[in-house]
Amino acid sequence: TSSTWQIESPIACTILGLSCAVGVPGNLFVIWVILRTIKTQSATTVLILHLAISDLVVLATLPLWIYSLADAWVFGLPFCKFSAYIVYCSMYASVFLIVAMSVERLIAVVYPFRMQRWQQKKGVFHTILLIIWTLSLLLGIPIILVREVDDFDGKLQCTLYNYTSDHQEVACLFLETCMGFLIPFSVLFVCYVCVGKRIRQMTYKTKRKSGMLIASVVVAFFVCWFPHHLFNLISIASVLLKNSHEDMSNRLAEVSETGVYIAGALAFISSSINPLLYAFAARKFRSSMRLTKMTKLFDQLTQSTRDDGMRELSDTARKGSANLQ
Repeated sequence: TSSTWQIESPIACTILGLSCAVGVPGNLFVIWVILRTIKTQSATTVLILHLAISDLVVLATLPLWIYSLADAWVFGLPFCKFSAYIVYCSMYASVFLIVAMSVERLIAVVYPFRMQRWQQKKGVFHTILLIIWTLSLLLGIPIILVREVDDFDGKLQCTLYNYTSDHQEVACLFLETCMGFLIPFSVLFVCYVCVGKRIRQMTYKTKRKSGMLIASVVVAFFVCWFPHHLFNLISIASVLLKNSHEDMSNRLAEVSETGVYIAGALAFISSSINPLLYAFAARKFRSSMRLTKMTKLFDQLTQSTRDDGMRELSDTARKGSANLQ
C-alpha cells in the first residue's frame, strides 16, 4: 500500500546508502590487499578474494536501486532484469564461496594429508571456482524471466515478479530458497559440527581464530539473508493455500508484502559487512597501519588450522610408534 511504501522506502534507502558507503571502499581494500601484498595465497584467501569481487559487483548496482526507491525506475526493462540478475548471481556466488571456505576448513582440520595433496593440484581448486561461478550464473536466470517493471503510485518500479502460473511461482521461490539458503546452511552446519569436534580433540589450538573469522562470515550472511528467504517461504505457503484456505492465503500474502523491501535492503548488508569483520579480526595485530594488520591477518589465514592438524597427526604417529616400542 501507499502508506507502507512511504515508511519502507526511506528506511530501505538509508540501509542501501550505508551499505554502499561502507561496502564499496571496504571490498576494494580487501581486493587490493590480497592481490598486492599477499605473496603466497591459500585456498581461503583466494575464496575471500572472489567473495569480495562478488560483493563489489552487486554493490555497484546500489545507486540504481537507491534512486529507484527515492523516485522511480527510469532505466528501462532490460536494465531492470540485468540488475536483478546481478544481485541474484551474487547471492548464489557468495553462499557457495562461503560453503567452499567451510568445507576447506573441514578437510584441513580433519584430513590434513588429503588437503596437502589437493593443494599440489591447483587444477582441482580452479575447477571448483569455475563450478561455483557457472552454477551461480545459471541459477540467476529465472529472475530474468519473471522480473518486470511495474507502475506503483504513478511511478515505475523494478520490483514486480510476473509469474505465469502458481506452479512457476512456487518453483522459482523454492529453487531460490533451497539452493541459496537451506542446502548451503545444512552443509555449513555439518561442517562446523565436525570441525568443532575435531578441534576439541586437538592439543594444538593456536590457529582457531581463523576458523572463528570464517564462522563470523557465515553468521553474518545467515542474519542478512534469513528475512528474505523467510518471506519466500511465506509466499510459497500463501500460494499453496490459495484454493483450500483463501483467508489464510490472503493474510500470508499481506505479511509477505509487508517489509519485503526492508528484507531486500538487509540482504545488501551481507555484501558490505565482510570487510568490517576482517578489520575486527585484524585489530589484535600490533601495527599502526591498517594495511599491515590486514596483511598479517591474511598471512595467518594462509597458515590456517591445517598446520595444527599436521602437527597433531605427527604427534599421534610418534605416540603410536613409542607404544609399539
